[in-house]
Amino acid sequence: MGKILILIGLVLVVVGAIMEFAPNVPLGRLPGDIRIERENFTFYFPITTCILISLLLMLFGYLWNKIR
Repeated sequence: MGKILILIGLVLVVVGAIMEFAPNVPLGRLPGDIRIERENFTFYFPITTCILISLLLMLFGYLWNKIR
């Protein structure tokens, strides 16, 4: 369990570094992400980004189980 938590932490650090140092990466601004803006209200739901991240995590999990 400890190794998995360390791995998840490292992945989050890498993703955070990419988003900080490469602001042109379109995560969070993909076509299909829902954004509603009104005068005093903003609603944002990154559905396409969530699906993409979910697919990448499933692929990672599949590969992790294959090599383990």
